[in-house]
Amino acid sequence: MHEIFGIPPQALFGQLLLGLINGSFYATLSLGLAIIFGLLNIINFTHGAQYMMGAFVAWMLLNWLGLNYWAALVIAPVLVGAFGVLIERTMLRHLYKLDHLYGLLLTFGLALIIQGVFRNYFGSSGLPYRIPDALRGGTDLGFMFMPNYRGWVIAVSLVVCLVTWFVIEKTKLGAYLRAATENPPLVQAFGINVPRMVTLTYGFGVALAAFSGVLAAPIYQVSPQMGADLIIVVFAVVVIGGMGSIMGAILTGFGLGVIEGLTKVFYPEASATVIFVVMAIVLLVKPAGLFGRVR
Repeated sequence: MHEIFGIPPQALFGQLLLGLINGSFYATLSLGLAIIFGLLNIINFTHGAQYMMGAFVAWMLLNWLGLNYWAALVIAPVLVGAFGVLIERTMLRHLYKLDHLYGLLLTFGLALIIQGVFRNYFGSSGLPYRIPDALRGGTDLGFMFMPNYRGWVIAVSLVVCLVTWFVIEKTKLGAYLRAATENPPLVQAFGINVPRMVTLTYGFGVALAAFSGVLAAPIYQVSPQMGADLIIVVFAVVVIGGMGSIMGAILTGFGLGVIEGLTKVFYPEASATVIFVVMAIVLLVKPAGLFGRVR
């Protein structure tokens, strides 16, 4: 095959694949953040630690209980989501009427505590998690070699993101959730338990982070720092898409992953900062983000 802009096509498509994989994690994680902020008005800095917890729960289920990857995809988000529910019921619900800064400080402190606990118990080095047998190997697409597991990550992330968007934006449940953030007394007048709905919404956002952690475990080594390294980028994605915008989080997550991948091909020195450059430009032009609304 001919070179594209002087770049071998295998290298170009390989970086595009890497960008889509990173974009999958950016989209799923920023989706959880957008749900929590959009519906609860809380900036959840614990999200990176909860992503890391999902990966560690998958590792513990495999190495301590012998439960495979497919079981972990279900069990880990439920367990970490339940932990999120506990946090919401005991701590966060006291901050909803306060300034965003209080929630940010609390969740940032919780993230440091969770990371410290896991680092003290498991150490700083990464732990391997094997790819499930059904997704080993790869597929020759002609223009590139696609590892099966990475293709699975992209596909399942896209499906989860779109289903979540559909439920929140197009169903009666989603309408109740949005109404509960705007006028809780009115929603309660219809017999809906708003505090319980808020709690479960936070738990679902946390479960999305844990689900991403399970997906990431076979690609990256399971490490206490894996969430801390990612959460800053994910916050930038949420800001660019618009704080609280569900579709903005999805489109921006995948889009910025691709931009980051292409930058590694054409200008590798800027790949670590390109997302933050895009964020600065977007905020100068549209302070509420690409899909956000001024509150």
